[in-house]
Amino acid sequence: MLRRLLSLILLGWILGFIVFAVTLPKPVDAVPGGSGAGSAVIVLTGAEGRIARGLEVLHRGWAGQMLVAGVDPEVQPNEFALHYHVDPQVMQCCVTLGSESVDTRSNAQEARQWISDRHITTVRLVTSDWHMRRAFWELRRVLPASVAVTEDAVPTQPSLNILFVEYCKLLARRFGALIR
Repeated sequence: MLRRLLSLILLGWILGFIVFAVTLPKPVDAVPGGSGAGSAVIVLTGAEGRIARGLEVLHRGWAGQMLVAGVDPEVQPNEFALHYHVDPQVMQCCVTLGSESVDTRSNAQEARQWISDRHITTVRLVTSDWHMRRAFWELRRVLPASVAVTEDAVPTQPSLNILFVEYCKLLARRFGALIR
């Protein structure tokens, strides 16, 4: 009986991993009702392409403000602007560099506070496709239901190892939340 149960759990884990790996989230363009003064883009630092995508969202007018969560505390706004070719006026009005978070869970906490302080109602979350499910789950856990969140994934070519580790992290966080 125990062997069957363990076999069933293993089969479920394998099937879940396959679904996770082959159905990675995609980027999205304009979102109905998702632009304007009450909208923002949250970019989680880490992998290549995330900040560029966030800036593209901002420049296209799909969001009015941008938080880059998880920035190294030593990075100065002028350095960021120079590196990513951000106009100083855009940097001043619309880009916040968040340096309080160090992982996905604290990214969500940092974003929650920033969203609350600015009375944001619509959020576009930008992170890598392989990271999106866990990042979205963490953010949804801390935001009120009244804040709409759109997943805007940056396409990557993740290795099997990255997918495996991320899938295990997602399951561990969800399971950990269940037993609390």
